[in-house]
Amino acid sequence: MAATLVERDQRRALAAIAVSQLFVLALWFSTAAIVAPLEEAWELSSSETTYLALAVQLGFVVGALGFAIGGVVDAVPARRLFTISAIAGALANATLLALGPGDVSWAVGLRFLTGVTLAGVYPSGLKAMSGWFQAGRGMALGVLVGALTVGSASPHLISGLGLDWQGVLLAASGLALIGAAIMAVGVGDGPYETKRSGFELRQVGKVLRNRGFRLATYGYLGHMWELYAMWTWTAAWLLASAEHRGGATGWVPIATFTTIGIGGAGAWLAGRYADRSGRTRAAGLSLAVSGSCAVVTPLLFGAAPIVVVPVFLVWGFAVVADSAQFSAMVTEVADDTYRGTALTLQTAMGFLLTLVTIRGVPLLADAWGWQWAFPVLSLGPVLGIAAMISLKRSQFAAALAGGRG
Repeated sequence: MAATLVERDQRRALAAIAVSQLFVLALWFSTAAIVAPLEEAWELSSSETTYLALAVQLGFVVGALGFAIGGVVDAVPARRLFTISAIAGALANATLLALGPGDVSWAVGLRFLTGVTLAGVYPSGLKAMSGWFQAGRGMALGVLVGALTVGSASPHLISGLGLDWQGVLLAASGLALIGAAIMAVGVGDGPYETKRSGFELRQVGKVLRNRGFRLATYGYLGHMWELYAMWTWTAAWLLASAEHRGGATGWVPIATFTTIGIGGAGAWLAGRYADRSGRTRAAGLSLAVSGSCAVVTPLLFGAAPIVVVPVFLVWGFAVVADSAQFSAMVTEVADDTYRGTALTLQTAMGFLLTLVTIRGVPLLADAWGWQWAFPVLSLGPVLGIAAMISLKRSQFAAALAGGRG
């Protein structure tokens, strides 16, 4: 009977935390989904549009590093940090409605602030979910990353349903406030929640000296080299491909939402597979599939949607399927006293790397055309697979040594 009650509470927590994450992450691509109308309304150049995308990533990096170095995620309860950050992000996003032509600097600043607030949402969501699950943690974190994925894609769906750019921004902020409310009242702390600890700068050093953390993070960096550049520029690639073919382009927003959103299923299924067969194996397989998709994109350019979209769906499924497993690896190799710091530090380094490829892909597109913009993303999965092989060997050696002992 007690086990049944625990399982029921876990299911409730899983649903509440995942839905909260899904709603709040609508803030991430709220401007990426309305690039064309924003460029017209605010008279933006292509470089200014790129700066809007980069500002969120940079804000996330600065926020995550600040939270990690300051020990905030281990000193402040995860649900409280999530709720406060979500509300602040919703307000920053909604303030964009007050801007117009000539206010680009303000817009970039607000997107930067939104990124900072999301650094208080994503890692604290991971920590809150880890507090509810020990067995099945890979599945649970997979569901959470799946929710993040669908939430990130949701502005494209909202835009595709016909809302104007102001409506998309308002909808994203409204969803974030609902997510904050669900986290605040819909879930408590889990039985595996770590105790709050005070700030110690040496915690960062302890994290970095952990070999398991380093290898898991190398894999995560390979994954992040690819992920956000693919998510950010899929719509532009699909649009350029459709225009090159000379066909209709109205299908692009929904195709973009579906390509990103299907990663939710990928993260969930990969989590279940990882709990049974091992995290390094699940992550390595996902990296191999997504990297291969990046390599073949030049062959698809200008092809009919019936050819292009299925490959992008496979890519969208695989590109984020491994994400939660890198976080799960960290929760398993890091000391509980600095679990939050380790998770936040890993995500900060990963999102810092995304600045390179988010900026680099459009530069390649300007130089060589969109057809050749994506293959460079396959370099990340190659290096990530190498890290997973090393981590697997390290785990095997540790298990063997433990058995001998």
